[in-house]
Amino acid sequence: MERVGRRDRKPEDEEEFEAEGSKSLFCLKFLWNYSNVDQSISTRSGNSSSSSRGIIPRNGGGSHNHGFVIRPDNRLYQLWAHFILVWAVYSSFFTPLEFAFFRGLPENLFLLDIAGQFAFLIDIVIRFFVAYRDAHSHCMVKDHNLIAIRYLKSRFIVDLLGCLPWDYIYKASGKEEPVRYFLWIRLSRALRVTEFFEKMEKDIRINYLFTRIIKLFVVELYCTHTAACIFYYIATTLPPSKEGYTWIGSLKMGDYSYAHFRDIDLWTRYITSLYFAVVTMATVGYGEIHAVNTREMIFVMLYVSFDMLLGAYLLGNMTALIVKGSKTEKFRDTMGDLIKYMNRNKLGRDIKRDVERHIRLKYERGFTEASALQDIPISIRNKVSQKLYEPCIRKVPLLKGCSDEFINQMTLCVHEESFLPGEVILEEGKIVDQLYFVSHGKLEEVGRYEGGKGDSFMSLETHSSLGEVSILCNIPIPNTIRVVELCRLLRIDKQVFLSLLDIYFLDGRIIMNNLTEGKSSTIDQIIRESKIILHIAKHESELAMKLNCAVHDGDLHRLQSFIGAGANPNATDYNGRSPLHVAAWKGYEDITLFLIEKGADINAKVRNGHEEVASLLANAGASLLLDNIGNRLCEAVANGDLELLRRLLSFGTNPNSKNYDLRTPLHVAASEGLYPASVLLLGAGASVIAVDRWGKTPLDEARLGGNKSLISLLEDAKRSQLSEFSESFQRKQGKLSCFKKPAA
Repeated sequence: MERVGRRDRKPEDEEEFEAEGSKSLFCLKFLWNYSNVDQSISTRSGNSSSSSRGIIPRNGGGSHNHGFVIRPDNRLYQLWAHFILVWAVYSSFFTPLEFAFFRGLPENLFLLDIAGQFAFLIDIVIRFFVAYRDAHSHCMVKDHNLIAIRYLKSRFIVDLLGCLPWDYIYKASGKEEPVRYFLWIRLSRALRVTEFFEKMEKDIRINYLFTRIIKLFVVELYCTHTAACIFYYIATTLPPSKEGYTWIGSLKMGDYSYAHFRDIDLWTRYITSLYFAVVTMATVGYGEIHAVNTREMIFVMLYVSFDMLLGAYLLGNMTALIVKGSKTEKFRDTMGDLIKYMNRNKLGRDIKRDVERHIRLKYERGFTEASALQDIPISIRNKVSQKLYEPCIRKVPLLKGCSDEFINQMTLCVHEESFLPGEVILEEGKIVDQLYFVSHGKLEEVGRYEGGKGDSFMSLETHSSLGEVSILCNIPIPNTIRVVELCRLLRIDKQVFLSLLDIYFLDGRIIMNNLTEGKSSTIDQIIRESKIILHIAKHESELAMKLNCAVHDGDLHRLQSFIGAGANPNATDYNGRSPLHVAAWKGYEDITLFLIEKGADINAKVRNGHEEVASLLANAGASLLLDNIGNRLCEAVANGDLELLRRLLSFGTNPNSKNYDLRTPLHVAASEGLYPASVLLLGAGASVIAVDRWGKTPLDEARLGGNKSLISLLEDAKRSQLSEFSESFQRKQGKLSCFKKPAA
């Protein structure tokens, strides 16, 4: 960040200027003195500060700035540029005249020519100190090496050759005719005139129609002026003895003859040549002036061919002025309407400057993707978007690991935007509604150090993402994002982005993981990550609800699309229910089988009588997990629900599970005299010798009930269980005796 302030001129600097003693450095010295006056500091939204005068002082721009640098918008430099523009207009018109009508300039014109070339020499020196705006980054380049290299590669050689005194060289070389052709190098100065007209066309303070008409008139005048000079020069290439074989030497207007035309005054010769050029260009006239020799015929043919192109150019521009179809005029109309709107609403100078810069950037950089492709079918437009934006989006760290389908959808939803250096994209403390990806350029993230002392800066390069924390976590953006170099960003709206995350669940989870892993572990960041974790939990809960709703509705197709998009089949809702719970509850066999195939947790509770679904779960290796299973079994026996009892036992339930009184289901069956239930329990391995809280066995309960058949069944079962127990005990004793050591 550059600061320009008051600085006393050093004595050694003054000595350097005095030591030069050259008149060619007078203007530089004047600008140097001017740069040492008080400079006002203008800042906007944290933009890089610069002098309102536009001169960058020595050592004011970093290690790369050796000496002072002149900004293009400096007022003194603007005056100098207009002064050189006057000389450029003079040189552009006088050069063809000098080439055609003079074989060596007279003394007064020679001195004027030397003064003009001296002014252009000074301008060459000044150009090595004038900063320029880089076309790619749109930043002001102030490094002397870069300024010099740019000028040396562009117009330096042409400008330097144009400053040479070719008239003096022509005389010194013995009036060699080829030397005079080097005068045409000076026509490169006409580029300054075209640049001036381009600036006038963009200046909305000047009437556009007036500017265009003046420009077209100057173009026509200059073309005819140059052609007139060439017409006369061709006539002078023949010796005086053959003047009658030239267009002007054979010309006779009334009683006036142009024989010995070299002796006629300059003004008459020039007007006659200009008249010949104009009527030839317009293809009108009476034929009194015409080509005579072969050279003149060839040039007339070339000139008339060029005139057809020039006429088409002039007519096309006039038509564009009438129908208001030119790009520049649309730019001016848009800019004018915006300025009227901003003035009416008193939006302020800073906002005006931002709007004007953006409209001008849009005009200078041509069409955007939206305007250029608006008439193309959507299918082709999508292909173009994928070709342009997919390489950039795929390299964004936030989207690392996302599916190709998600990336392709992102390329179809982004919009391209350009921002100038110094613009604030996202401001600290604001809620963000857009997510940005850096396609080209450089930005900086401006934040506060802990404790609020000073600002911290972090550079953001290509493929970075902006505003992701604010969008995904619904919190204000923590830092300000500001443009350093001209940036091209890809923008996607928040609602569109979140809608894509709702469809592509797995990619949403990957993005959230990338977001938490890509942040530092400061205290402020830890708080931010905790909010991210809450957002992840909320997202998982909503996803589980969608899965359970699909299962509840029996919509297998919707469930398959959710699982295919990355949804977790084991996700549970607020009540702890997974999709398999709901499928088992509703009795959907096809959905249950699909969830088992997708790796759903098979240890789900079954208590709604869907035997087929329960069988599927049991065959898949599920175990029955019920709270107070002893109470459930005893209730089933007491209610006489043999089907439920059979299902519970078939799914691996322990028949000896006890209730709160330590009674087994067989206790209840024996006390109630339920013979079928007792048979079912004994077949499942129920113990006859189990005792309850009061020390009673199921056989004791049967004897109290007096059911002889049941008593007999339980006595037989008791003998069988005791016999099995005795045999098992003896086998264990035998195994233990084998390991005992013999006595010594």
